[in-house]
Amino acid sequence: MAVRLLLFASAREAAGRATDDFPPSTLGELLDGARARYGAPFGEILDCARVWLNGDEPSMGNETFVNDGDEVAVIPPVSGG
Repeated sequence: MAVRLLLFASAREAAGRATDDFPPSTLGELLDGARARYGAPFGEILDCARVWLNGDEPSMGNETFVNDGDEVAVIPPVSGG
C-alpha cells in the first residue's frame, strides 16, 4: 500500500495528474517529494494551498506521520467572482 496524494484544480494542472502514490513518511517529507517530482510551478501552488489529511487539517502540521491507506489532499485557493 501507499499514501494517496489527491491534487485539485491548479495543483492537478501543474502536476499533470489528479492522483499519485507516495511511501509512508511525515507529511513534510511527502510534500517535499511532490515538489521534487512535479517541479517549481507545483511548489508555488503548494505554498498557498490547503493540505488535508483524510479530510481534516493535519494535527501536527508537516510533522504529522502519514500511513499506508491515508489520503493527502492539496487544495489550492479558489478564485473567481
